[in-house]
Amino acid sequence: MIVKEGYPFILGFLIIALGLRAVGSLLDYQLIVNLSIIPALLLLFCLNFFRNPKREIPSEDGIIVSPADGKIVKISQVEDPNIGSGNIISIFLNVFNVHINRTPIDGTVKLVNYKKGKFLAAFNHSASDENEQTNIHLESSAGLIKLKQIAGLLARRIRCYVDDGSQLKKGEKFGFIMFGSRVDIILPEHIDLMVKLGQKVKGGESIIGKYNEKKV
Repeated sequence: MIVKEGYPFILGFLIIALGLRAVGSLLDYQLIVNLSIIPALLLLFCLNFFRNPKREIPSEDGIIVSPADGKIVKISQVEDPNIGSGNIISIFLNVFNVHINRTPIDGTVKLVNYKKGKFLAAFNHSASDENEQTNIHLESSAGLIKLKQIAGLLARRIRCYVDDGSQLKKGEKFGFIMFGSRVDIILPEHIDLMVKLGQKVKGGESIIGKYNEKKV
């Protein structure tokens, strides 16, 4: 399956590739036919980039799943004005990763806030605070959790599918970021982290944290 954001790109490159090939064949001009390879390759890239693979969402209670595919580039303690003491996990998405963002836990969206900013490379830790981003506050059985969709050097189109009051299920799609990006998740300190720096994760599938619901 392909996400809807990819349709214009895929259709556009398909039309260009077929058009160049048709014109080149009609004029018997091999150079034009050969040029059709470029949009054809871009078409293949887009089919891969905008893919929407099926995910097996873990069903057990008391777990937090990754909000994105990619590599964990930062894990650190933070003092958040809303959560208090907690931990931040930053996930870097390169252009070959699935770019769909998934809900880490069942919950209710309390706030969606878009913030203008810079377009630093997404692996730069300053991007978490300085880059264009959408912040989402999610109230859950684990307490308040914060998510950040962060634009990167190439990613300048953040799509957020949810609004204040949206009821979300674990693993449900909540957004998409185009062409390389970063997703941060801030968790309360009582959640035990189940990942390490440098680990690769899959959105909606990899377990990044566990907690005891009876102790929250």
